[in-house]
Amino acid sequence: MFENAERTELSTLGEFGLIDHLTKNFTLRNNTIAGVGDDAAVIKTSNGKCTLISTDMLLEGVHFDLSYFPLKHLGYKAITVNLSDMYAMNAKPNQVTVSIAMSSRFSLEAVEEIYQGIQLACDKYEVDLVGGDTSTSKQGLVISVTVVGEATENEIVYRKGAQVNDLVVVTGDLGGAYCGFQMLEREKRVYIDNPSVQPDLAGYDYILERQLKPEARKDIIEIFKNLTIHPTSMIDVSDGLASECFHLAKNSELGITLYEDKIPIDPTTYNFARELDLDPTLCALSGGEDYELLFTINQSDFEKLSTHPDFSIIGYVTDKSAGMNLITKGGNKHTLQAQGWAAF
Repeated sequence: MFENAERTELSTLGEFGLIDHLTKNFTLRNNTIAGVGDDAAVIKTSNGKCTLISTDMLLEGVHFDLSYFPLKHLGYKAITVNLSDMYAMNAKPNQVTVSIAMSSRFSLEAVEEIYQGIQLACDKYEVDLVGGDTSTSKQGLVISVTVVGEATENEIVYRKGAQVNDLVVVTGDLGGAYCGFQMLEREKRVYIDNPSVQPDLAGYDYILERQLKPEARKDIIEIFKNLTIHPTSMIDVSDGLASECFHLAKNSELGITLYEDKIPIDPTTYNFARELDLDPTLCALSGGEDYELLFTINQSDFEKLSTHPDFSIIGYVTDKSAGMNLITKGGNKHTLQAQGWAAF
């Protein structure tokens, strides 16, 4: 199956290159409409209905730092980031399973805190916890969540499907989660240097919540129905706006042009980025973990959402030969770079 004569470092492929490499020889059977490569797998059931399945894993020291991440918030986030994948497919999540591995340093009370957060998320988003697994870990904490959802076949939106001249739209605002992470890391370094100094978090509740307690955009799916909008392609913003644009463009075999001045950035995010001498636009493009929805629509739907406060039209789809571009506030064109989360 694999014929590698020499050792290949995983970093040369990256997360998605590795997934493509490992799964390229697998064949879909058993009513599977879409497998690896989208936000969720799609399985046809009956009467035009489909079951959707997605799974994700959070590892201590890789995806979260317990020196500043409350356990209840971690349980909540573990659920919501998985539900976001369902909403990115224009589907309704119904059930989740949670598998957890922990070392002996975790007490019953600590695990209870995690599950309190899990229950809060399940209650808010009206999904059922239906199973999972528990195991010991040599070190650290691992949480793996699988979400099961449903949609009719014609409702589902994939990463592919965009057309030339479609509008590129994003919900909410971007870069806040990354700035919240940077703030927590800054205060952690201050504490390590001087444990008597109390964290200075005043005035930054918004970006901290974006990092510690992200919400999945369940409301957007209802808005689509009310506005009679069916996106031509869609993805959630987990790895940064630029990376997600590359995913949509790759799957549709097209290009995308973004306008810097159209990218929505909250004032708290903007001000904190400047405080750290960071470029707010770069935080939005490459920061990740915002869990907003990025999608494309036909230009005929422009009037339906052009004045809606939840949406920002940030660019348009081009022919593949035009490539991936960012038009700066000064009117200059630059090649768009994907510098978001790297798993390896």
